[in-house]
Order: sequence, then C-alpha cells, then structure tokens
Amino acid sequence: MIYWELFLAFFIPNIIGYGGGPAIIPLIETEVVGRYGWMTSQEFAETLALGNALPSPIATKMAGYVGYEVAGIGGAIVAVAATVVPSLLLMLGALGLLYRHRDSPRVKRMSQWVRPVIAMMMAWLTLGFFLESMDASGAVHTIIIGVVAAVALVGFKTHPAFVVFGALIYGGLLLG
Repeated sequence: MIYWELFLAFFIPNIIGYGGGPAIIPLIETEVVGRYGWMTSQEFAETLALGNALPSPIATKMAGYVGYEVAGIGGAIVAVAATVVPSLLLMLGALGLLYRHRDSPRVKRMSQWVRPVIAMMMAWLTLGFFLESMDASGAVHTIIIGVVAAVALVGFKTHPAFVVFGALIYGGLLLG
C-alpha cells in the first residue's frame, strides 16, 4: 500500500502541475506533508533547500529522497518513476500538437496565463516557509538569514549552494 501512496503522492502533482519542478513543489508539499504526513513542514523545507543546492531537477531529487525515507530503495524507484513518467507521456503526446501550432496566438496566450498561477503558488510556498521559520527560529534570525541571502544572491551573484551552506552554518552555530 505504501508504494501506491508514494506513486500517487508524486504522480498527481506531476500530472496536474505545469512549469517544471519549482512549480510543482507546493503540490508535492501538500501531498507529503499535508495528506500523508511523511514529513513536517520543517523537514520538507530542509529537504527542498538541500535539493536546490545539488545539481539536477529538483522534483526528481525530492521524489528520490522522500521515497527512500518512506520505503527504502523500492520507494525511491516508485516515487522517481511517478515523477518522470507523467512528464514523459505528456511531452510525447503534446509535442507534435504544440509544434504544429507554435505560432498560434491562442497557444501563446495560454502560456502567458499559466505564469502568474505558478508565481502565486511559489509565493504561497515561500510564505509558508517564512512563517515556519519565524515560529521555529524567531524573527531576528529569520530576517538576518533572509537579508544576507538576498544580498548574496542578488548583489554578489553568489551560487545558491553557497548561500544554503552559509545558512546551514549560521543555523548550526547560532541556533543549534
């Protein structure tokens, strides 16, 4: 039964999500944290941060990690397959149709309408992580990490892996 739940937890977000890994992360969080309770919001946030620091698509890394934590190697295989198969099937099925109509104003408008929805989903996920951090670490530490991370990312064009590593060190030294 656990393999079926893992399959559904990753298949559904990937089949209804549009826009790649970052766009489906809130949907995966809803399944993993909300529906099945395999992780807390904090654990999910930490997994997401670590996954963002590593190369390769985020959705497959999240699926592999969560699947492994829940049901070992078999769980990782099922979760990754549930993540990859929907995209593969949809790409194969829709590629020819979209290619034939790539210059269509309707297709271009459809793509433009999806972007704000993805942006709002990401904003909602970010707000949830922010509020969780405020509760767990306090306002001062959350603001310090947020401001330093923003300056490093935007001002100094620091690689996100170094920013995550720096935040982990800060948390380990001052919050641990």
